[in-house]
Amino acid sequence: MLIKSVFFSLTLLGASVFAPMQAEANGNSPGNFGDGKPPVSGFISHDELSNELQKIERSSQGTVDVDVVGHSNQGREIYKATVGSGDKVVLVQSEIHGNEKTGTKALLQMLQQLGSNNASDMRELREELTIVAIPMMNPDSSELNRRGNDMTWNEVVEDFPQLEGAPSSWNYYTYTNEFWDYASNPGFDVNRDFNPDLDYTPQPEDFPGASAEPGWYITPEAQTVRDVYKELDEQFGQVDVFVDLHHQGEYLIDGTDDEVTLSLSGVFVPDPNSDEGEKYSEYADNYNEEFSKKLNVAAYNALQQKGNSPFGNISLYPQNLDLPGTALGSFALNGSGAVLFEVTGQTQTYGHQRMGQLVNAVELGLYGILDSVASGNVYEIDADDYDDIPLTDR
Repeated sequence: MLIKSVFFSLTLLGASVFAPMQAEANGNSPGNFGDGKPPVSGFISHDELSNELQKIERSSQGTVDVDVVGHSNQGREIYKATVGSGDKVVLVQSEIHGNEKTGTKALLQMLQQLGSNNASDMRELREELTIVAIPMMNPDSSELNRRGNDMTWNEVVEDFPQLEGAPSSWNYYTYTNEFWDYASNPGFDVNRDFNPDLDYTPQPEDFPGASAEPGWYITPEAQTVRDVYKELDEQFGQVDVFVDLHHQGEYLIDGTDDEVTLSLSGVFVPDPNSDEGEKYSEYADNYNEEFSKKLNVAAYNALQQKGNSPFGNISLYPQNLDLPGTALGSFALNGSGAVLFEVTGQTQTYGHQRMGQLVNAVELGLYGILDSVASGNVYEIDADDYDDIPLTDR
């Protein structure tokens, strides 16, 4: 079985791409690695990412196809890696927030295995799926090791002159504290810059906006991911699955003393078919919350197979959200099954072993999704099992 073989090989594979990682965090806001500024030593820089993707492409003899699909505001390449030739499309991205880094290493390790491992289970994934990874979608943010990108409101107005005189968007960071100096180097939370209208053009009356309102595609990073999504949608007719890899603060499984390894979620906006989601009614025919829940259960079940281990401490991220400006919210409204991974915040005291466990947990959960979609087993999952995933004590 795929999950068992992946679990067996993760420890060996974890040391094959990069040296062990260390970081620390103590933040607790949703999707945020933390207010504490973690060190980047041992994590993957943009230059290292470029080199490793080239190596993976060469070693796979082209099975993994690497392309530059866009550039950050500061001109750094945004890479897309594609493996597989199946009709079912899975799009996965990491580091939309540059200080949330374990997903990038997990994706590189998976690309290496998916591209070079010729075992029957890996061949099945390549035959049934087209897997598209954007392992560092916000490279300026990654290089600065912070949440926001590297862009000023004036640069936005230069790109969209119709916004002259409009207030800056609500997700524009200009504050200063003991960790971050956005006052001298501003930036945007790119994960609030998405819009379910994939053809939307920024309009001044839509600013400054709010958390429960769509974004605008004013950042080149969000524009790049939107364009990848649109191209896949046009080519295949649908992006079946979208997964976004994040970090959160340190929490416990509700009602226990067990530390959360990662949290999952498949709900980011109110159902357009409900009274609460009436403002999204134009997307009602596309939205498939049940499928998103099944995908989350597939990831949860894969991690639960590890039994009494850190991989078992999986919780449900807070529900009843209304976040159409997130990539997950926008793409879910466009019909994709959506899955959020929120890995626990990291500290230097975890050490290399703990870091490896967190990366491996991401891989196991992702392989659970890939396996279930490729085999078709995801459609047999009871979506009601989603509500049995333990809650997070926040």
